[in-house]
Amino acid sequence: MKLKEIIEKLQLKVLTGQDKLQVEVTGGYTSDLLSDVIANSKQGNLWITLQIHQNIIAVAKLKDLAGIIIVNNREPDEETLQKAKEENVPLFSSEEMAFEISGKLYELISS
Repeated sequence: MKLKEIIEKLQLKVLTGQDKLQVEVTGGYTSDLLSDVIANSKQGNLWITLQIHQNIIAVAKLKDLAGIIIVNNREPDEETLQKAKEENVPLFSSEEMAFEISGKLYELISS
């Protein structure tokens, strides 16, 4: 499923990466521990987290993730947004909790 479809169905706010919305999402990974994401996420996954600092961009780039969904209506600071733009990492936000978004993403991708 393409990022664009997921954004529409999950009502995500696009923060960066508007030019990468045709990327194919291979799955999802939910974690707030960077080392866990590095060890266990897969290329093309959409990462769900409440972390908002710049290091999330480096991890997404390292793992070639489809993008990052920041939950709980949290907003990254300007430096994180700028880093996401520089690295061309799609960044999204949601009002929902990680549990809710994870379940909805699972339903979308597995159906």
